[in-house]
Amino acid sequence: MKAAFRQGIRHGIPIGLGYLSVSFAFGMKAVGDGLTVLQAVLISMTNLTSAGQLAALPLMVGGASLAEMALTQLTINLRYALMSLSLGRKLDGSMGTPQRMIFSFANTDEIFAVSSSQPGKVGKHYLYGLMAAPWIGWSLGTFLGAAAGALLPDFVRTALGIAIYGMFLAIILPPARKRRPVRFVVLAAVALSLCFHYIPELNTVSSGFAIIICSVLAAAAGAWRFPAEEDAA
Repeated sequence: MKAAFRQGIRHGIPIGLGYLSVSFAFGMKAVGDGLTVLQAVLISMTNLTSAGQLAALPLMVGGASLAEMALTQLTINLRYALMSLSLGRKLDGSMGTPQRMIFSFANTDEIFAVSSSQPGKVGKHYLYGLMAAPWIGWSLGTFLGAAAGALLPDFVRTALGIAIYGMFLAIILPPARKRRPVRFVVLAAVALSLCFHYIPELNTVSSGFAIIICSVLAAAAGAWRFPAEEDAA
């Protein structure tokens, strides 16, 4: 049990170090948007989703309804449900319902990739170790970023705030350059987002519902334009 937990810790440390820098940018943006350091840290301690947390910031600051926030998070994080279904086949008998519920909290893209690549079945001790370092890195990075954002001058905080957008560009651009379907969906989402920002009537739609509509329509357009090829029988 201890060996499995230590192995999970070792595999999770690189993920935690990566999360440290990303959550630092989130912490700065959260404080810049009006949240306190404590509020920013509590968000990261109870969540583990960069895109979801960033999308939630304007909703929380703007006083959006709980229903709007829930639908926004469901749309953005729906992929985690699919990843959990896939990973469920690799879990051993030690992963009962309570253990699965605990691990579902930290089943991020990176943790899913690492745990799925392990040979054979994976158990609760390995998965608890794997999720520990990323959770610590995400929470600690948020605290450091929020504390720095509260102390730094406004012009420095604004300049550093673009780091989070640079991170998303770094995620989107490489696959968009290589794969036409990804490029199509990204451009469609950008075009729809611009419509909701500049077109009268549409720009009155709240940011949460705009994200939902843009995500669903762009994904649907991509599925229609580039349908997945079925495997030959």
